[in-house]
Amino acid sequence: MTTSSRIVLASSSTYRKALIARLGLDCHTAAPDIDEGALPSEAPAATALRLAQAKARKIAEREPAALIIGSDQVAVLDDQTIGKPGTHAAAALQLQAMSGKTVVFHTALCLLNSKTNAVQLVNVPTTMRFRNLDTGQIERYLQQDQPYDCAGSAKIEALGIALVEQLESSDPTALIGLPLIALVTMLQKEGVQIP
Repeated sequence: MTTSSRIVLASSSTYRKALIARLGLDCHTAAPDIDEGALPSEAPAATALRLAQAKARKIAEREPAALIIGSDQVAVLDDQTIGKPGTHAAAALQLQAMSGKTVVFHTALCLLNSKTNAVQLVNVPTTMRFRNLDTGQIERYLQQDQPYDCAGSAKIEALGIALVEQLESSDPTALIGLPLIALVTMLQKEGVQIP
């Protein structure tokens, strides 16, 4: 890998940090601290795209010559946005609602060159159909993975894979929160070679 640009991940997510570490980048992290609420009548994919770019632009305010990576994920079930549950009880309710149903995860990625103001932006959707889950399965899963900081309450990279009947995505890392296939393509356009 070669690059002369500082690379910054606009996130405090441990999941995104672990994903970007796979690429062997000398990457700094910074929490963007923005309002992550959806706008009235905003489509979920549009929310994810707007927030990914907003995160990158927020970090650009203090990083004027860097490649800044912003990402955001919005999950949707029956036209309703699903957030991070935060608690065991909320996670159990989410999983009960998703049992036997399909959830779409919109994972948006933005690469902002804060020196040139060039922006690359993409949404990588993932469709996930959940198995029919009973209360015992949900409880055992939650005790194991404790996915309270994950949209949709399922850590696909851990035991959460057992909850899934079918998964469709062009990038398996998108569901975890940072689509690495798209990111490598974007970085290459900025002259970063990986490997």
